[in-house]
Amino acid sequence: MVQPLIEGSKHRFREWFRKVWDVRGGGLYALGFIATFIYLEVVDLFDDVMGIGAIFNGQVVDVIVDFILDSLMNTVEALMWPVDVVQWAPPFGAVALGLGYWLFPTYVKPHIEDWLFDGEPEKAEEPESTSS
Repeated sequence: MVQPLIEGSKHRFREWFRKVWDVRGGGLYALGFIATFIYLEVVDLFDDVMGIGAIFNGQVVDVIVDFILDSLMNTVEALMWPVDVVQWAPPFGAVALGLGYWLFPTYVKPHIEDWLFDGEPEKAEEPESTSS
């Protein structure tokens, strides 16, 4: 019973990861967005679990609205993750970000794409049509 649930969760996570990966450009920025968003959501989820008593006090709507607003704020904050890295320890944050952008395509991206596109044939680039 638990095994299908775990496998289904892995599949759904990979689908979500792949959608975000494609939307955010499929590079270091996409990976940083995903990692930041997941981290922020886990922290907020922990805070929500600690405040679960609010549901029993009749504040269900407040909990739901807070969750939605927190998710939106987490999305905005995750979009700006490079700023956090640069501000982390100037100038080393900027240097680390530059090195990441330089080294990521060679050493990390191929492994992520192997995991995301496991078993799928690579799509051929469609030639641009030139209309006369």
